[in-house]
Amino acid sequence: MKFNINRDSLLPALQQLSGVIDRRQSLPILSNLLFVFSKQTLTITASDMEVELVVSLSVDTDVELEITLPARKLLDICKALPVGSELEIGINKDKALIKSGKSRFTLATLPAQEYPVIDFSETDGQFKISQKQLEKLMENTQFAMAQQDVRYYLNGLLIEISRNSFRCVATDGHRLALDETKIDTGVNDLLQIIVPRKGISELLRLLEQDDSEAEILISKNHIRIQKPRFCFTSKLIDGRFPEYKRVIPEISQTSVIADREELRNSLTRASILSNEKYRGVRIILAENSLRALAHNPEQEEAEEELDVVYQGGEMEIGFNVSYLLDALAIIKSEKVTLSMLDPNSSCLILPKEEGNNSQYVVMPMRL
Repeated sequence: MKFNINRDSLLPALQQLSGVIDRRQSLPILSNLLFVFSKQTLTITASDMEVELVVSLSVDTDVELEITLPARKLLDICKALPVGSELEIGINKDKALIKSGKSRFTLATLPAQEYPVIDFSETDGQFKISQKQLEKLMENTQFAMAQQDVRYYLNGLLIEISRNSFRCVATDGHRLALDETKIDTGVNDLLQIIVPRKGISELLRLLEQDDSEAEILISKNHIRIQKPRFCFTSKLIDGRFPEYKRVIPEISQTSVIADREELRNSLTRASILSNEKYRGVRIILAENSLRALAHNPEQEEAEEELDVVYQGGEMEIGFNVSYLLDALAIIKSEKVTLSMLDPNSSCLILPKEEGNNSQYVVMPMRL
């Protein structure tokens, strides 16, 4: 059994699929890709049992065939071959012989019928959203996800879907990021799902910055995103996300309005001399003034002063400067609002931009 495929059409698909393959697989077959040829279409599947990606290619062959090939080795071979190369792949029992020009490679295969495919059960919700919108919502919030927290439900992104809105929320217990867009989903009951970190990072690699639509399907245990050329499926985290609305403070009547870039640069400079472990910075507010002070165990100090719009009373409050900088890096508006009710309250950071619904909360810290 033989088939031909062009290196230039195969390589981009292999690069998309490579992120799903984990180098430390518990099952040897998960280091392979599943190739299925049917009716001049080739579908290639990568899976780690948690995340699955299927990429479709048009091929000029009527071969009906299912095989698995080693993912990393096949990717490295395609990268090393010249642009425009034609690959002839022949299958003989448990070996695949790849010919291209004067190059020959023999790869071990594993039985296709043993390849685990995610079973997507009955759909609880189905709707379409532009790739651009979906990418923006996830990018604006994913940085606040926890990493390897024992509270496993924090190691993912909450997606909340109602009839006319799509919302993403992430928190690690010290900060929170939220963004939403108005969209007619047609979903009758409120849906809340938690997508794991790997699912979000792989999806961000796949989404394109355009207005073409992606179809989202949600079941009890999975989320699936479909496009004409790929189908992405991720398991969901089984857990209850915190009542995040409770930690979003009210907007202060005397909020700070600052130039985002100036504030970010000032905090970046002050952070140089902050404690490397705790990253604390002291924010002191006075009329139309914001000062940022940092010090470290070596008795070194940094002080930055910034002109802002602020008419409230004097206030002093400590924050992890990294959390403030992460939020300011994601926000793109020229001005930002910093709302703090008192020295013990969280800081609510809002972009001053019409139509921007993102919110960022950073909890205070004792210094």
